[in-house]
Amino acid sequence: MYYVYILYSLSRDIYYKGFSEDVEKRLTYHINSKGKYTSGTEDWKIVYVQSFESKTLALIEEKRLKKLNRVSIEKLIKQ
Repeated sequence: MYYVYILYSLSRDIYYKGFSEDVEKRLTYHINSKGKYTSGTEDWKIVYVQSFESKTLALIEEKRLKKLNRVSIEKLIKQ
């Protein structure tokens, strides 16, 4: 199974969109990361997850999510 997810950081007031086969493991990576976008922030929370049978479909959805503006992301999360 493949997953597309959205994380939210209250301290930075930003969303991060990604793809993974293990969302919890990926969240731990982001929290402990030295990566450019997610490093230095320890309050990432999973706010949205969608599962896919195929990696291709998950990657297509991730690409679509990354193009959404904040209002659209927040509408998606509330659904």
